[in-house]
Amino acid sequence: MFRQAERGVLPLGELFQGAQTLVELGMQQEAIRLYATWIEHTASPAAYAACFNLAVARGNVGDDAGAARDYLKAIELAPGFVEARLNLGTLYERMNRPDDALAAWQGILADIPDLAAKPALHVQALNNLGRLCEIRKRLPEALDYLTRSLELAPDQPKVITHWVHLRQKLCVWPVYEAFGAVTVEEQRRHTSALAMLGASPDPAEQLAASLNFVERKVHAAPEQLAPPEGYAHRRIRIGYLSSDLCSHAVSILTAELYELHDRARVEVYAFSWSREDNSPLRARVVGAMDHYIRIDSMTDEEAARCIRSHEIDILVDLHGLTLGARADILGWRPAPVQLTWLGFPGPTAVPGIDYVVADDFVLPPALEPHFTERPLRMPHTFQINDRRRAIGPTPTRAANGLPEGAFVFCSFNSNFKVTPEVFDSWMRILTQVPDSVLWMVADSDATRANLVREAEARGVAGSRLLFAGRVAPADYLARFRLADLFLDTNPFNGGTTASDALWAGLPVLTWAGQTFCSRMAGSLLCAVGLPELVTHALEDYEALAIALGNDRPRMDAL
Repeated sequence: MFRQAERGVLPLGELFQGAQTLVELGMQQEAIRLYATWIEHTASPAAYAACFNLAVARGNVGDDAGAARDYLKAIELAPGFVEARLNLGTLYERMNRPDDALAAWQGILADIPDLAAKPALHVQALNNLGRLCEIRKRLPEALDYLTRSLELAPDQPKVITHWVHLRQKLCVWPVYEAFGAVTVEEQRRHTSALAMLGASPDPAEQLAASLNFVERKVHAAPEQLAPPEGYAHRRIRIGYLSSDLCSHAVSILTAELYELHDRARVEVYAFSWSREDNSPLRARVVGAMDHYIRIDSMTDEEAARCIRSHEIDILVDLHGLTLGARADILGWRPAPVQLTWLGFPGPTAVPGIDYVVADDFVLPPALEPHFTERPLRMPHTFQINDRRRAIGPTPTRAANGLPEGAFVFCSFNSNFKVTPEVFDSWMRILTQVPDSVLWMVADSDATRANLVREAEARGVAGSRLLFAGRVAPADYLARFRLADLFLDTNPFNGGTTASDALWAGLPVLTWAGQTFCSRMAGSLLCAVGLPELVTHALEDYEALAIALGNDRPRMDAL
């Protein structure tokens, strides 16, 4: 076969069949040599296909640079070869060359005149672009690509999921809006569990979104690993399961917890697939563990068996249904007692999770039917915090672009938590409190522009919306001291952000609803002795904000 290739007489079909046989025999390098020999000695209009297969073979053995060269050669020989461009972009992304990946996929849209004849490949290119643009925080582009994808192929639940959340992040209202063949009903049905926390005040709808996630994403484990009767360890073995043991809100809250465990009674494990961000916070968290075990290279089953091998008594899931969730690990029941906490402020519906850490306010008895987990109620509040967090020197208002004499309302919650109803209320509050401004964060320039436009549409000058940039953690906390009152969001309250404000001394005004995530700030306010800042209706929330904004002595006392 090699001799035929060297003479340029090996038929293409036999080349493919021979190379595949070599791969199946574990002779990948021989298959690569066969393709390279054939390409070098054979003049064929189908050489682009051999270059493509050679690129795939090189990529499979880790020769990414060689694979890129062969994909480029295939594209040079056949510019309309969409599959080569798709694979090249994927390869560039794996090589941590995201801009090159985007360029490869954008080339498909720009350079292939008959792309309409290849709808499946067209949709794949658009979805790749949308996904990577979202990762790169290029949110308007991501939304545009996914909209175009859904116009071509409306039956894409996963794409609809991302489309909805992108509109939330960009504050494009209404979030749900029918287009093409994509109905509002479909958009609501495929809203992610996390996005639904901010999209619906209905606990039943939030549970339904979680159940939908479990139905689509979670696989039933063929066996339960931990003995139901548990173990008889002298010290209780507690395992924390998370990808957020780094510079992340979960670690910001829990860092001191791991240090405070009584080592005479407890042995502390982490089972982590967290990014290695080299932050001081990550180093502190890892250093506080008795055993820090990375599971990112393990399958879910392997991770579950690893946890079982350490005979963990209590497994604490800090992740829930947030990005990167590995719910299948819990389905194997690697520990006899499993609970969820902090990462996802709603029902997870994940099989194998027995309990959720809560308190009387955040999860009242009336809410229990909408949780698959049983509540473990803490005496004061469900949330922990770190007493060692440094608060930097208080900056000046001028240095942060704030007017010196104005009443500064602040809301540093994520933009996807801002709903049109809450924003309507904020604009009415600004109207009723002279010389007041609203200080926010914006996930993107487009979000900022959308919020300013929405303010002006409600008769409020866009200049009364001010936006804070990103700063170091200690400076971020100090910055809260420049504001007068934190306005919370509903139905998805601030969690870590609300406690950040309180730690820095800024009062928080919240509107508590019927869901766990709409009662988080209320739990915190009750715990710090400010229940008078917890309202239970939009009208009361708005009226109290206006009253406080016009009563400096009362505000100063708070």
